[in-house]
Amino acid sequence: MPQFLAEPIARLIDEFGKLPGIGPKTAQRLTFFLLRQPAGEALALADAIAEVKEKIIFCGRCFNLSATDPCHICASESRDRTRLCVVEEPLDILVLEKTGIYKGLYHVLHGSFSPMEGILEDDLKIAELVERVKQGGVDEVIVATNATVEGEATANLVRVRLRPFGIRITRLAQGLPIGSDLEYADDYTLSRALEGRREY
Repeated sequence: MPQFLAEPIARLIDEFGKLPGIGPKTAQRLTFFLLRQPAGEALALADAIAEVKEKIIFCGRCFNLSATDPCHICASESRDRTRLCVVEEPLDILVLEKTGIYKGLYHVLHGSFSPMEGILEDDLKIAELVERVKQGGVDEVIVATNATVEGEATANLVRVRLRPFGIRITRLAQGLPIGSDLEYADDYTLSRALEGRREY
């Protein structure tokens, strides 16, 4: 950081720069935007960040982010408990829920299988997924990992681990572009992918 910047400003620019998708110029713009705002608005942002770190936990069933355990999806009696949709990250649930089509439960793996990057099976919530299926009541597992090399490797690993249970395993239809993440897909594409899922 330039020497002429006050240390608190330089520090905030550095912190913003650590966020995904935020480059140096955007970090500077965000910092100077906050400096122009009333103190109450800047403090509200700081409070929101502190609160999310203090109060948000992982659901003990699906490993989604939640303020309660179980999360509101797992606790809902209106959800179809015979279906389990496996996703890589909590953000994927938000994207799928926006379609309004899927009414089952979820399981978040918290990553994708990528030995090249040091992410192995034990780093994911696959053992917990196997345990959920082993407990019974699940007729179908929908594998909704991303359409990337790592996502496909993860999907294959899930299929291999669940095959012994004799349940239906489906994969989202390839209406999703190869190499993209679920969070960037539009509602229509996701809806078609859910409706056109195939046996896996």
